[in-house]
Amino acid sequence: MQITDFDDAYQNAAYIPEADRFLLEWAEKSEAFRSKHPFKTLQYGDGPRQFLDLFGAEGAAQGLTVIIHGGYWLRFQCRDFSHLAAGALARGQAVAMVNYTLAPEARISQIVDEVVRAICLAADHVSGPIRITGHSAGGHLATRMICEDALPKHVADRIMHVLSISGVHDLRPLLGTKMRDTLRLDPEEASAESPALLTPRKGTRMTTVVGGDERPEFLRQTDLLANIWTGLGADTAALHLKGLHHFNVIEGLETADGPLTTLLLAEG
Repeated sequence: MQITDFDDAYQNAAYIPEADRFLLEWAEKSEAFRSKHPFKTLQYGDGPRQFLDLFGAEGAAQGLTVIIHGGYWLRFQCRDFSHLAAGALARGQAVAMVNYTLAPEARISQIVDEVVRAICLAADHVSGPIRITGHSAGGHLATRMICEDALPKHVADRIMHVLSISGVHDLRPLLGTKMRDTLRLDPEEASAESPALLTPRKGTRMTTVVGGDERPEFLRQTDLLANIWTGLGADTAALHLKGLHHFNVIEGLETADGPLTTLLLAEG
């Protein structure tokens, strides 16, 4: 079906009943989680948003899980989603919640560079295999990390799995939205920073997942990357989770046996 209104196609909250309730619950859950779980804040740059919160596992960590928040690169911070570390933490993972500079102060290419630096710093502090996940814009950033030109080899070689949750993998449709101006997004950057137009690292294992009740564009974006990267030799899968929308799909990371925790940490 042809898209005639790109702003509507990428609008989520308007199609989720009581959308504002989720924003309040995220903040409350995150504050409560941080009050019970010690963490270290590590700076990967001099900017006020260039930091990550590292939650340490009890005992020796089984590996490092990296979580990247969404918000169309325009809003939120990692501490709005601290509670999403709970599932992986309960499974013996150290968990890095990555923060980054928002648009319009930073363009998407700059945000990508910040996430690279954050993951490299977390990898210096935690040994073992690395798993990366992110939601919405964070799904874009997670998959961008396993493109050939992203992370340095000594870090990229440790990545076992990337899970993109409701990710935006082709940025070109956003050129038709009003947020284009705030993002300072032009055709050149949209192409250069779209994982769907880039080459995955050899040996990449990647899963895209989306709520079955999400907007059609998010369903398409989910299937798109898995389809294209399969053709480039990557180990990919795309899953639609029945009955879930763009805001409640991430709840699958909140518990040790949650569907997203289980999917992220499953051996290949």
